Amino acid sequence: MTDNKKIKLSVEDLTLIFGKRKKEALAMLNQGVSKEEILRKTKCTIGVNKANFEVYEGEIFVVMGLSGSGKSTLIRCLNRLNEPTAGKVFFKDHDITTANNKELLQTRRNEMSMVFQSFGLLPHRTILENATFGLELRGDPKEQREEIGMRVLETVGLKGYEAHFPGEMSGGMQQRVGLARALANDTDVLLMDEAFSALDPLIKSDMQDELLQIQSKLHKTIVFITHDLDEAIKIGDRIAIMKDGVIEQIGTAEEILSNPASEYIEAFIDKVDRKTIITAETLMFRKPTIVQFRKDGPKGAIRKMRSTGVYVLPVEDESRKFLGYVHLKDMIKLARNNEKTIEKALRVDVPSVHREYTVEEMIPLISDNSYPVAVVDRKNGRLHGLVSQTSIVIEATSYNDEEVSKLIEKANEI
Repeated sequence: MTDNKKIKLSVEDLTLIFGKRKKEALAMLNQGVSKEEILRKTKCTIGVNKANFEVYEGEIFVVMGLSGSGKSTLIRCLNRLNEPTAGKVFFKDHDITTANNKELLQTRRNEMSMVFQSFGLLPHRTILENATFGLELRGDPKEQREEIGMRVLETVGLKGYEAHFPGEMSGGMQQRVGLARALANDTDVLLMDEAFSALDPLIKSDMQDELLQIQSKLHKTIVFITHDLDEAIKIGDRIAIMKDGVIEQIGTAEEILSNPASEYIEAFIDKVDRKTIITAETLMFRKPTIVQFRKDGPKGAIRKMRSTGVYVLPVEDESRKFLGYVHLKDMIKLARNNEKTIEKALRVDVPSVHREYTVEEMIPLISDNSYPVAVVDRKNGRLHGLVSQTSIVIEATSYNDEEVSKLIEKANEI
């Protein structure tokens, strides 16, 4: 996320302790006593241990971890379904942990909706009535809430099912109703506690796609809990990974995969297919030496190649738009023939991508040529950097040995 993003939620040293001797356990925790020792001496369990993070407006912030890591306990502290033992949760610069019951009810109804793993639908009410139940509790007029309900049911792909009952719907459709109910309240924040984990894999994938599609239109601020790393990577703008109540690392999927903060994170991501995540922006070499199309002749290009120790250089025009590459052997031929420009030897049929291209998307581009992959601006075609073929091959760890050998052999031709 960029620095100019507005902070929607801010969590400071959030701690939740289960047990009767909370104060004693908290004092021990602040002294650095281990979770195991605290449990042994006080019979108290540390559910969340001094969590600190910020959630930006319009992002999907995923909190993930294995069972017992504290992720669901954490999200329930954000709207105080679980009462924090210590710490603060700021929403719109107001500390939710100090809110009275009336203020808290207002927050839950109007500002922070929640979607649970269990669908929680009322079986005797229609789909439309379930979707608008929160509006009914809020006291909105029937005509108004039905209008909103019909709109959100269409948003989640349930138009035409408004008169049906939950028992007539599949699990995936019921979860769509739960999502519609949260959207109907039009709150600033959606809290989604393992909302898709009970669904079959195919339905789960469809719901992930549905959520991303809805997010592209509505730009909600979402805190999403999951135990599934693939799900976290697919939908999360940023991911927080928890272990034993502690947030081990926060970052984009690419940041976490590229720079795991601990051995636990490293083991956690070990089986992730990196080539579907790592992008050109991460791999590219920035500020490469450039040959200017009109300004530099063959001898000028040769001089630049000698000074940088490379055999290939990218070429730009006057507007800094990437044009292609020149090769040392071609420049030598032109210089010997007293050519003054590099135009005859400019190789334009070369690969180029944008910053967000993944390794998987770049692999086909290097199979039929020996040039680096140029990373260019989507709008003006200017060169951001170069990705070497060797870098792409190294990241393509799932390729079999024969394919990797061929790619390395091709890369070494540069």
